[in-house]
Amino acid sequence: MPSLLPIKRRIASTKNTTQITKAMKMVAASKLRKAQERILEARPYARGMMGVLSSLAKNLNKEYHPLLDRRGTGKIEVIVLTSDRGLCGGFNTTILKKASEFIRQKKEQGGQVGMSVVGRKGREYFKRRGLDARMAWSGISGKVQYGHAVEIGQDLEKLYLDEGIDEVYVVYNEFKSAISQQVVVERLLPIEPEDDAGTITGSYMFEPSPDEVLEELLPKHLQFQIFRMLLESSASEEGARMTAMDAANKNAKEVIRLLTLTYNRARQANITKEILEVVGGAEALKG
Repeated sequence: MPSLLPIKRRIASTKNTTQITKAMKMVAASKLRKAQERILEARPYARGMMGVLSSLAKNLNKEYHPLLDRRGTGKIEVIVLTSDRGLCGGFNTTILKKASEFIRQKKEQGGQVGMSVVGRKGREYFKRRGLDARMAWSGISGKVQYGHAVEIGQDLEKLYLDEGIDEVYVVYNEFKSAISQQVVVERLLPIEPEDDAGTITGSYMFEPSPDEVLEELLPKHLQFQIFRMLLESSASEEGARMTAMDAANKNAKEVIRLLTLTYNRARQANITKEILEVVGGAEALKG
């Protein structure tokens, strides 16, 4: 039978682990509530901005802005949104698997694919595989600010306009619920106004000119869509972490139950062995 001391140590160690996983679950749940509120507030604004952009683009007989220009599918930039920290289940694994598959498909189709990553996990993943990211942002996970989206958006806008990138895609986790996230690949550039968006009716005067309105609106739209995606990813990360810590806590409790059972059996066996030795010694003295 196994010794009692190692089993007691394992039980104590596992109990300490449950305290950590329980605390991490509570922290993740608190962060998730805040992240969920932010994404629910951002989605209507993002949809409204797209509606205004779509109506403006359809009602103006003006030359399209370069950010609206469809150039083809030759040169592609892929942005992968991951986390800076681990312990969030399959959150990063599913994103990186989807991104790798998407990049491979585009290369097989003859595209020139570049890549940028948000999050330390994504940067390390591609670096281990010999794929250098054009740009890598970290320190955003869990504390998303609009300034982060502005920085990323300005970088992508400059890349798209100056270097002739044809398309920009983003791979990220879309938040559904605390226990459900969906990996999506969304085209960010060129911006494509929605056909079913509302149409501006009546006679309007634009101040400043329609071209200037479009010039101001498109970069802001790009930046806010990135902001929404960062919020989606942040909420998904906290949901995945909360679920992972809950599962880890349940598994630890099951391990404690099995170890306690093993400990009790070993202890009972030792007691029985001692009783038999005492009885045997008494019989030997009688003899």
